[in-house]
Amino acid sequence: MKKLFIFLGVLLLVCGCGKYDDKDLLKDLSKKVDNSSAYHMTGTLEIYRNEEKYTYNVDSSYKKGDLFKVNLTNQNNNHEQVILKNKEGVYVITPSLNKSFKFQSDWPYNNSQIYLLQPILSDLNNDTERIFEKTSDGYVLTSKVNYSSERDFNNQKIYIDKDKNITKVEVLDSDNNIKMCLTIIDIDFKAKFDDNYFDASSYQKQIVEKEDSNEQNDNKETTDSTTSKIEDIVYPMYVPVDTQLSGQDIVETTSGERVILTFTGESAFTVVQETLANESSTNYVYGDPYLILDTVGSITDYSVSWISNGVEYSVMSDTMEIDELLTVAQSISVKAVSK
Repeated sequence: MKKLFIFLGVLLLVCGCGKYDDKDLLKDLSKKVDNSSAYHMTGTLEIYRNEEKYTYNVDSSYKKGDLFKVNLTNQNNNHEQVILKNKEGVYVITPSLNKSFKFQSDWPYNNSQIYLLQPILSDLNNDTERIFEKTSDGYVLTSKVNYSSERDFNNQKIYIDKDKNITKVEVLDSDNNIKMCLTIIDIDFKAKFDDNYFDASSYQKQIVEKEDSNEQNDNKETTDSTTSKIEDIVYPMYVPVDTQLSGQDIVETTSGERVILTFTGESAFTVVQETLANESSTNYVYGDPYLILDTVGSITDYSVSWISNGVEYSVMSDTMEIDELLTVAQSISVKAVSK
């Protein structure tokens, strides 16, 4: 009888040790991030919008002290933007335009973020019904996501190798179509950064110096005021039911032109297209950074704004839900289309 109890005890111990579940995996993943004072991650991000694919090179950095920096470079046009969080606030910096935007925002904690480890782990921890799957390559965890402006973004799949490293993240809609996919190339949990790496002012200074150097090398002529025109007015391909274009106005500004498209009806909204001043500046924004079409823009409860090809676009409404307003914005092509 004593031998039987010993045998049963050993059997239970062996069985218990062999059962590796989602809690164990999540604990191991969290330990890697929590025990690291900093990390640096590189990868490739694919975003699918309106049957188009936008591909970015991603370079994400984190340092204890609530410091984050995400470099996104569009592979199609080599357009680079930086999302930065430090003690002073949240910034989106666009080197090619000498522009920066400072946000009053809780980014990156207020929504899911595919390109940072903390929000990914937060989504996993918050979903008690997450799905755990063991594969030949490692593991897959599926959980709900919190993209408040993309209500059709339902789930994310996190692929983890046998060494407990995240290798890929997919965000899917309600029909299990992949809407975003981050393929991780490398993660360094012992990363070291210079003192000014997360400093927005030093980064902006580098941008201005680089732009001044380029202008001198190109022998560009400068004037006191730079004006330009909007060559092609663009219209949204998606307009809500019982809503139609009712007005189109062109206004001269100090930097060029502003086009105002007014849509009235059941879901009234306004589209503004405006040329940019050719000077370095920092604009203050109430909202959150958000990937819109081929660039990082801003999103609030009632507006979506972004810059593309030297033109600033804004879509605004005080009656529409933000997810439908975002659908209108994402249907606006940078190429001119007929009304």
